[in-house]
Amino acid sequence: MLPTGTHPATAPSDGRASEVGKNGSTTATMSGSSIDNRITLMEQMIQNPRSTPSLSLPISTQPPANRFNRTGSGGMGGPNRPSLGLNLPIVSGTRRSESELKFQKIVDKSGLLKINDKIYRTQLSDLEDLGELGNGTSGHVVKMRHNPSGAIIAVKQMRRTGNDEENKRIIMDLDVVLKSENCKYIVKCLGCFITDADVWICMELMTTCFDKLQKKSKKPVPEEILGKVTVATVRALAYLKDNHRVIHRDVKPSNILIDDRGNIKLCDFGISGRLVDSNARTRSAGCAAYMAPERIDPAKTVYDIRADVWSLGITLVELATGVFPYRGCVTDFEVLTQVLTSNPPRLPEDQNFSPEFRDFVQLCLQKDYQARPKYPDLLRHAFLQRAEHDTTINVGEWFRNVAVNCGIQLTSTPPPPTAGSSASVSSPPTWTASSEQTRPTI
Repeated sequence: MLPTGTHPATAPSDGRASEVGKNGSTTATMSGSSIDNRITLMEQMIQNPRSTPSLSLPISTQPPANRFNRTGSGGMGGPNRPSLGLNLPIVSGTRRSESELKFQKIVDKSGLLKINDKIYRTQLSDLEDLGELGNGTSGHVVKMRHNPSGAIIAVKQMRRTGNDEENKRIIMDLDVVLKSENCKYIVKCLGCFITDADVWICMELMTTCFDKLQKKSKKPVPEEILGKVTVATVRALAYLKDNHRVIHRDVKPSNILIDDRGNIKLCDFGISGRLVDSNARTRSAGCAAYMAPERIDPAKTVYDIRADVWSLGITLVELATGVFPYRGCVTDFEVLTQVLTSNPPRLPEDQNFSPEFRDFVQLCLQKDYQARPKYPDLLRHAFLQRAEHDTTINVGEWFRNVAVNCGIQLTSTPPPPTAGSSASVSSPPTWTASSEQTRPTI
């Protein structure tokens, strides 16, 4: 099996690229509110990106389209939802040498796969293609059999172009997962293959992501399950911050994975950022739909891990209701404007959510990032305390039932039920015609 010529490096496009900055027909004045000034700055920057290099927003270089993007490059999202263009700084000087050194260390380990605690020196011909799992702009994910061990794994395949921006993403993605093998809430990297033309990142096989799960089931995720999802995600984010000084910057349903046994893990670290004095500065990364206000506002110069807390809050509202909270938006620019100008999303009052869950979401979605809790406070919250210690929730059994009913192929033989275990999860609300109509078509 050859690494080149088999799959394109970028996901197929249906022309639905981001429209951020493409609607240049309107001109704002500098009068009005502070928010109006901010939007004006954004519009000026978008219309004349080279004249305002200090105000950097994600700008797509693809043709205008008629839908905004909510999946991006990560996880196992579909092929028709590309991510925002990334205007990452080119590494130069000393930093470039450090980047090249890290990349060379990764190249030296090419072909060494760790499967079930055993190291295999593997050739590409030892991998058997079993079908595609998902697509993104940086590549796609393929299900493969590692013939020497018989293990079924997931392989993220990317075409190399040799530019510094691409190397930076590859290095960051590999660096984070290879250093995080002790965290059970982060998808495990088994090794990689790097050739002159391709990069293949081999990972443990997860069944699907929550974005695909909800799309196929057409039902919201029950609160009890979302409690477990939130515990896993916050634990993973806290691990990244505490152990590696890393902020994820792309928390969304397509980057939260689940397997047949109910294990929930965070993935895709290609646009993660290094924290300096607990702050990050780069703005040109991530998905607009889940981006925190302080990452959009040109007047804000830094942000911290609480930007990911906002993204988690948006994710929870979407998964709990089955509807993306910023409805009626056609372009990414409209989403960005709504994030800055409208009230933060909340769980609907007419749906049966617990007070603890409502309070947790409200805390995550404070527009003033300094009012949002950090990870230790989130983990002490009553919603997560209840979720973490509730042993009656069988996430695996819930997931297998949903997967079978909506046609998601399981990756392993379901384990026998354990004595005393319970899959007592409230039935999710039905997906009504009205909610289907309000969900953006991507």
